Amino acid sequence: MRLFYSFMWWLAMPLVLGRLWWRGRKEPGYRQHLGERLGFYGRTPSPDQHLRRTIMVHAVSVGETRAAEPLVESLLRAWPDCRILLTHMTPTGRATGKALFGKHGDRVVQSFLPYDTGFMVGRFLRHFAPTVCILMETEVWPNLIAGCRRHGVPVALVNARLSERSLRRGQRFGGIMMEAARGITLAAAQTELDASRIASLGAPKVAVTGSIKFDVVPPEAALQTGAMLRARFAQRPVLLCASTREGEEALILDAWRALADKPANMLLLLVPRHPQRFDEVARMAEERGLSLARRSQLPEQVDSEVLLGDSMGEMFAYFAACDCAFIGGSLLPLGGQNLIEACAVGKPVLVGEHTFNFLQATEEAVAAGAALRVPDAAALMREAARLLTDDAARARMGEQALAFAGHHRGATVRTVELLRQLIA
Repeated sequence: MRLFYSFMWWLAMPLVLGRLWWRGRKEPGYRQHLGERLGFYGRTPSPDQHLRRTIMVHAVSVGETRAAEPLVESLLRAWPDCRILLTHMTPTGRATGKALFGKHGDRVVQSFLPYDTGFMVGRFLRHFAPTVCILMETEVWPNLIAGCRRHGVPVALVNARLSERSLRRGQRFGGIMMEAARGITLAAAQTELDASRIASLGAPKVAVTGSIKFDVVPPEAALQTGAMLRARFAQRPVLLCASTREGEEALILDAWRALADKPANMLLLLVPRHPQRFDEVARMAEERGLSLARRSQLPEQVDSEVLLGDSMGEMFAYFAACDCAFIGGSLLPLGGQNLIEACAVGKPVLVGEHTFNFLQATEEAVAAGAALRVPDAAALMREAARLLTDDAARARMGEQALAFAGHHRGATVRTVELLRQLIA
């Protein structure tokens, strides 16, 4: 099965590279470091002599990279003789990693992970010679795991999550996913449900450690940026729609226009998840006759109806600047995005019906009074309007959000303790 899988990768490679080049029209980062995606590397600067081991951490994109921050920082502290090889699949993930870890100099090296063929993976492993391979969340690559086994590199899947939908998809591929799961030395799962699903695929050792995302601390610089944004909003009530996905913005903008009893001077702060869609979302607002300002061209005072958050790496700042937050990807059956950051800054959270990517965290947040579910965009606007005009209810939900986030911290410590047996 894995030979067939590798053959299909090679067969699809022209299309894969063509799509990469096409995406590079709007995101030039996709056209950079192309050799790394194919397993070709220039000379990597030799680390200082005291850095005797390389710990690989694979964080595919922005969300995984930000979630990896407390783990990477803990690894650097726990093993002063290590360097971190931080790998990604998207240029936005790589840029986020540089912003978070550039301060560590040569102790954090970045690269794109090559496409999952035996040849490319083999060159990658020989070049970097990692001591251990740590995969974040759901990144299971059969040839990478098989290559690590051949090279004697233990593989850990950490902050692991696996939805029922993903489990069914994995079971459809049968042998190849079972082989990959058996090659994982240990898995640190977010929840009991995640652990049972991962174990059902054949992973030999699975523990429940919780979500590392609860351990991410809002950076002081982001909070200061949030305070600056808030000052430019004056006293306006602000609804943030964060990490929205394709198809959702149109629903949100239409519901916004249709809301009859909108709070006076209410501001809609709209932050699409993917930067290549910023201009598209701006056009949507303008086509509906809504006045629009952009974060990248921020005026001294925001008087528009809509503010487009067209910046990267500022989600904590947006959460700090708003009064309540809707978490995108949940109005449509896309699985939802992470609500933990909003809770960590004490903001009331609204989510749609579709949160299977973060099901347990969302259910627990709702049960704790930190979040509310809404069935559609119209209900989202009604609940937001209610919260924005009810100071007591909003403050109560904010306090419950802070308590919820604080209660679940500690996953990083438990994960590092598990990893000691692989790194020592």
